[in-house]
Amino acid sequence: MFNSANIMTISTTKFSPDNPLMLRHNWSKAEVLSLFALPFNDLIFQAQTVHRQYFDPNQVQISTLLSIKTGACPEDCKYCPQSAHHNAELAPERLMQVDDVLAKAKMAKQQGATRFCMGAAWKNPRVKDMPYVLEMVRKVKAIGLETCMTLGRLDEDQAGQLASAGLDYYNHNLDTSPEFYPQIITTRTYQQRLDTLDHVRSAGMKVCAGGIIGMGETLSDRAGLLLQLANMSVHPESVPVNMLVRVAGTPLQKMEDLEPFDFIRTIAVARILMPASHVRLSAGRQDMNEQMQALCFLAGANSIFYGERLLTTDNPSTTHDQELFHKLGIVSEQCDDISDESHTEIIDQALYNEPLVALYYDASTTQ
Repeated sequence: MFNSANIMTISTTKFSPDNPLMLRHNWSKAEVLSLFALPFNDLIFQAQTVHRQYFDPNQVQISTLLSIKTGACPEDCKYCPQSAHHNAELAPERLMQVDDVLAKAKMAKQQGATRFCMGAAWKNPRVKDMPYVLEMVRKVKAIGLETCMTLGRLDEDQAGQLASAGLDYYNHNLDTSPEFYPQIITTRTYQQRLDTLDHVRSAGMKVCAGGIIGMGETLSDRAGLLLQLANMSVHPESVPVNMLVRVAGTPLQKMEDLEPFDFIRTIAVARILMPASHVRLSAGRQDMNEQMQALCFLAGANSIFYGERLLTTDNPSTTHDQELFHKLGIVSEQCDDISDESHTEIIDQALYNEPLVALYYDASTTQ
């Protein structure tokens, strides 16, 4: 086990080309729980120190999320109002027209988003829908936005088609730990989620994968979720950490309020375990005050969803976010060149093999 003294010593180490801190993919459950057990100030200091090795601490990546096909999902995720198994009184909608999606993407770009995320309430994409989905990717990329989609489970062929169309990111959350997962979802296995992420990675796309905090899970489950993500052979480039939004008609509508410090600790531990990943302060921001959000940014969150609506739940207004960013001195992170030519070059160079830069604990600091 390591203790806070070990961590404080390590956190003074500065990254440089001559002194790389190696990314780890072999965390133990005990190590992750030890991080959660640190005094709050020590944990936040360590997370912010690690964060500064990889990112400008005053930049936040901005994404906009659009539901391109809403409701009537055959999955039974207990938190989700789009599930056909629940009574959330959400009217189902057909797949949006490509031009309508493009119009939303242009609006998002005008408001400062650099990534446009599109979500469909499917168990998996159907053959007849794929041409429209692929055209959405191509047209959104053509206006200079990064693209992300979440369409449910993918097979190898579907992942390959999306990659060929130029999709930058694919989102498929693990939601929680393998142990707690069966209490939340029964219509899809944990391994099937991992398989989809493997297909995404193999196809050359970037992985967006995280989970939800506040569903009744234990501290061990939160550690287990982060352990799954941090011990992947390549860390997810984007890690959304959601705070449960309790929606009437869903089985989790009466869950107790989550202790804010528990959520902030989860952000901090995610940052320490996956220092080169963007950690997204995702669903639930509508219920966070400015001070809680500021602590999340201090703990290492550096990505948000921008806009008044997520898939089916509310989000802070763009005006509110702009005001908060101004108070904190935060600016929007600019995206890299994401043209089709650049995308092809990235795949050819196998960029998705992580560079050996970053982190901290080694055998000499444990006992």
